[in-house]
Parts: sequence; C-alpha cells; structure tokens
Amino acid sequence: MLNLLIVNNIALVSRVEVRFGPGLTLLTGETGSGKSILVDALSLVLGARGSSDLVRSGEGLASVEASFEASATVRAALEQRGLPHDGEELVLRRELPVSGRGKATVNGALVPMAVLRELAPLLVTVYGQDEPQGLLDPGCHLPKLDHFAGVSATGLASLHQELRRAEQQLEALRRDRREFARRREMLEFQVAEIEKAGLEPDEEARLRQDKTLCMNAGRLASLCSEAYGLLYDDESSALARLGQAFRRVEELASIEPRFEGYLTSKTEVLGTLQDLSLFLRDYAADLDVRPGRLDEIETRLALVERLKRKYGATVEEVLAFGQRCRNELQQMGSPEEQEQHLERQIADLRRRYFETARDVSARRRERAQELQSRMERELRQLAMERTRFQVSFDPATLPAAPGDPTTWREDGFDVAEFLLAPNAGEELRPLARIASGGELSRILLALSCAAPVGDEGASLIFDEVDAGIGGRVAEVVGRKLVTLASERQVLCVTHLPQIAAFANQHYLVQKSQQGGRTLTTVEELDGAQRVQELARMLGGEKVTETARRHASELLRAARG
Repeated sequence: MLNLLIVNNIALVSRVEVRFGPGLTLLTGETGSGKSILVDALSLVLGARGSSDLVRSGEGLASVEASFEASATVRAALEQRGLPHDGEELVLRRELPVSGRGKATVNGALVPMAVLRELAPLLVTVYGQDEPQGLLDPGCHLPKLDHFAGVSATGLASLHQELRRAEQQLEALRRDRREFARRREMLEFQVAEIEKAGLEPDEEARLRQDKTLCMNAGRLASLCSEAYGLLYDDESSALARLGQAFRRVEELASIEPRFEGYLTSKTEVLGTLQDLSLFLRDYAADLDVRPGRLDEIETRLALVERLKRKYGATVEEVLAFGQRCRNELQQMGSPEEQEQHLERQIADLRRRYFETARDVSARRRERAQELQSRMERELRQLAMERTRFQVSFDPATLPAAPGDPTTWREDGFDVAEFLLAPNAGEELRPLARIASGGELSRILLALSCAAPVGDEGASLIFDEVDAGIGGRVAEVVGRKLVTLASERQVLCVTHLPQIAAFANQHYLVQKSQQGGRTLTTVEELDGAQRVQELARMLGGEKVTETARRHASELLRAARG
C-alpha cells in the first residue's frame, strides 16, 4: 500500500506531499490542473523513463519519494536482491537533475533503474488513459489469462530453454564436424608425440648430470686411477704405509699404555680408506665412455626441450598436458555418438514440452470459459448488457500432435486474444478494432474485478478510467471502484462527481499564481469542501445552491 508521495520540482509542482490511506482515494480538479502529474511522478519513482524536461523551470533537480507498506512478497524480493529492509516500510527515491545522470535508491541504497522496474509490479498497477495496461496489445492477453487461471509457465519456459540449447548444440555439431575432426586429430597427435617420448618426471635433471659426467669421463677415469694407486695399488700406497704405522703404534702401546687410545680408530680409518679404494676402482670401471654416448644425451635433451616449448615449461607440465589431452579424447567420443545422444535428448525434450504445453493449454481453455462468464456479468453491471466477451485461441483446439517445434514459445503454443461484440448481432472482433474509449475504460474495470492482477498488496491506480462515460454508468463505476477498494488500495483520477462521491479520501488538485509563476497544489478535502468540489464538478465554474444540494445527496447516497 502507498502511504506517502513527495514530489519536488516536477513540471508545475514545486513541492507536494500527499498521504494516502486504505480504501478509495480520488483526485479531482479542473482539466489541466495537473492531476496526472501525480500519477506520472509515481511512475517515475517506479522506474518509468524520465527526462530533464520534467524538471521545473529554474530548478536544478527534481525528485520523487514514495513510501510503501511492504508486503511479504516485496520483502522477499528485497532480500533476494540484497537490499536493506527494516520492518514493513519501503522507501523509493528517484532524482532527475537538469544535467548529468539521475539516481535511484531503495531504502537508502543506491540501485540501478532496472531494480525499480522489477519492484514496480509488486507495488502498483497503473491503468493509463491512453493504453489501459496493454489492453489493446494482444500480446498482453495471454499473461492476463494465465494470472486469472493460476497457470504458471515457469516449468514450460525451462523446458523450452533446455530444448533450444540442445538444438543449438546439435546444429553446431553438424556445422562444425570438420572442426571436430581437426581437433580430434590434433589431440591424438599430441598424445602420441608425448607418449612416444616416454618421458619420466625427473629425467631432465638426470640427463644433464649424465651430460656433465660424459663430458668429463676421461678426467674422472684418470683421477680415480691415480687416487686408487695412491690409496691401495702402489707399493708405497697409503694403506700399506698406514698398516706399517699402526704396527709401530701397537709396539709402543705394549710398552706405553697411553698409546692404546689411538689404536681404537685403526679399524674405522683403515675400513673407510679400503671402501674408498674399492669405490674408486668400481667407479672407474663403470664409467660409460662409449663413442656416441654424449650424442645420445644431447639428442634426448633436444627432444625434451622441443616438447617443453610446445607443451609446458617443465617435464612435469608436459606430462600433465598429455594427460589432459587423453581425458578430452575420452570425453569427446565420436561425432556420431554425440549426434545420436543429442537427437535422443531433443526427442525427449520435445515430448516433455508438448505434454506440459498441452496440459497448460487445457487448463487455460477451461478457465477461459469462466473468465468469459465473469466478464460478461461485470460488463452487464457497467451498462454493456448485450456485450459478448470471448477468449480466442490459436490453435482453436488442443493439438493432438506436436506440429512444428520451431513455432513453440516459452509460454507454450497458445496465442490468446480477447474478442468483443458490444451490440447484439455483431461479430466478435479484437478490442483494438471495435472498442471505443469509454468501452475500453469499462472493459478495463471489468477485467480488474473479474481477474485482479499483481501482488495481493499492490495498489491499483486508474488514471481517468471514467473517460467517455457518465450518468448511471458513472455511479456503477464508482461502486465497482469501492468494491475493489475493499480488498486493496485504489487511487483514481476522475472528472465525474458520481465517482468522486465514493471516495474515502478526496484530494483537490488545482493551479494558482504565486509570485508570477504557476503552481500546482494538492489539498485534502473534507465536509463542506467536498460538497463544494462536487458541486463545481456538477455545475461548472458557478456553483449554485442546487448544485450543492445535489452534491450532498451524492455523498449521502455513496455513504449509504
């Protein structure tokens, strides 16, 4: 429910602050006084397109602020978008500067304009005078019918999207079969090249070590031979001389006990040197000094470097790349297998879509009969007694076979349009071709009563819905508005006193001259003021006592 609307510097409005309550609120005033400015301002704060031309002349910034009592649905929408919500109040603000970009806020948080447009249907439904809520657009008729029928096409839309994705994948697969083959051939080549190399994770380091050894093989053999001779093989080798030295120490120890401590390391020292001697001998014997060994190592290292340049910075990365290629090959399967899989998937999706769409279509047609009956009953009460209303479907009957899948849409295969025959004996025709302005207003009101739209907490705003009607019909329209207002807040701009008399709140919009400038003001009327305004609406500029008595009677009748 809309609680408060504050408008600053919009068109002829300098500042207007209007508080709204539950029930029916009416805005009246002379033609051109600016009644629709309030509706336009509310549309702005709900995300309608704005222009700097709306800013009051001489001002740099225009703003509109609206406070709503937020329903549970609205609070859930705020939470879903990560917007602040404290309690049950929602405050929207829209600013329009003369230059630069405007801004919008939700409970003080800066938001894109699209967020206001997303929240708008949950807060307010506006029925405009020129194009009543898309009533002349047949594309809007099916959503209205679905809302009345309680039909949700969400599951159908998901199936449709999944079906279109599968169809696009199949088309791309057939179109890109050559690219698929090239990709597969490249992967197979890469896997074969890496597998043929037979790389090992630590191979490069070992190869480089082998290269160093191979390049120094002669020097290594010479050093090993010399060291072996000095330690073991020569007549005056270190081990022979150490043996002689330790025998002398043993003799000394037999005489002088203090030498015995040095004999304890004899076995360790001699054992270490003997092990070193044997290692030197074996190492020299095992040195690979074959002709061409260095070339083999260089060739192998060149292969490793080439693979690294193509597939990774290290041998480990090359091996990992090869594994990824093998995995992709396994997942690719064959194009024929993929095509057959997609064809089966598409056939299944088409079957599920058709069954779901047919069920939705059946429910639409069943509830369309009820909507037709309700609409004709409502139109009879609005002095359109002989009017026939019908929901036309294309195809006219439920299809027994899927037909052409390319014509399917997210909301099904139905096209629905509202048809009208205002007079007896006339053919049913589309609303846009037959309904007058006054008839459209009444059809709109009848549809609002027969098939209410929007969130349960959304306010209804009728901008001069009474255009083209008067007299007894105007009173019936007023009573219909009261009926709607018993369930939700209704705001209405009207020129008819028969309707204005039913208001729970009555605001007068008028223009005046202040300081040489024209201003639009809004004043809440009560008691004698309401009588005076209704009398003006009845009698024109000169209000007579007769008009006042008539106005009082209208108010008494409305209260009754």
